[in-house]
Amino acid sequence: MARSKTSAGWLKEHFDDRYVQKSRDDGYRSRASYKLLELDEKDRLFRSGMTVVDLGAAPGGWSQIAIEKVGESGVVIASDILEMEPIADVTFIQGDFTEDKVYDEIMAAIGNRPVDMVISDMAPNMSGMSAMDQPRAMYLVELALDLASRTLKKEGTFLAKVFQGEGFDAYLKDLKSQFKTVITRKPDASRARSREVYLLAKGFKG
Repeated sequence: MARSKTSAGWLKEHFDDRYVQKSRDDGYRSRASYKLLELDEKDRLFRSGMTVVDLGAAPGGWSQIAIEKVGESGVVIASDILEMEPIADVTFIQGDFTEDKVYDEIMAAIGNRPVDMVISDMAPNMSGMSAMDQPRAMYLVELALDLASRTLKKEGTFLAKVFQGEGFDAYLKDLKSQFKTVITRKPDASRARSREVYLLAKGFKG
């Protein structure tokens, strides 16, 4: 079946993207790796020995960065509804994060271990209809915050991709009530036309 002009244009934009090309050269699984690298450079997210939970992990770009940064003494637990090729020393749980079974598996993998940081690059499959996409996106990021609030140790960090639109302001207010500082970031590797921003919340109040 012939590709539409829209899909052909997206593919050209994707493969012409310097971050896509750079990810292939550097051995990272996705251009999203550079978003996390930039955020880490600005905000010093990672330390050796940290425990990190990576939600919406596939194909593994963020997990690659996380395990590099936390080192052999650190722990990375990743989850996604999609399959993800194994990454050395990363525990991966496949399944739908909105289902109790998968949520429970993540919690079991964490165990009694205090979590230093929860990172979420989750997003629903976009239909292009904001009235449908925005509520689904907010639902996922609300679940991510719920997990963070249950697992983060005091002074822990939460980083999440959030789409600007209905529900954003209320979510931001909720974050500010639970964390000492909340910063909005738009990494260079994030496409300018995208409504996505990254909310970085530091100093979990517990």
